[in-house]
Amino acid sequence: MSNKNIVHEMTDQELLKKLRDEKIGLNKLRLVHQASALDNPIQLRFKRRDIARLSTEINKRNIK
Repeated sequence: MSNKNIVHEMTDQELLKKLRDEKIGLNKLRLVHQASALDNPIQLRFKRRDIARLSTEINKRNIK
């Protein structure tokens, strides 16, 4: 998957910003999903996996 390679090439600040944006996006998707069904509920899974990838890379680099 190309997303994995992109995460490794990002700078520390880009990683932190992307993680923050992904968490906000996941919360918005969850709210929409509670109110009415999503067209593609698999989006929730993909968002969670992206957040996990970003968190793993941040922990590998020991970014505070």
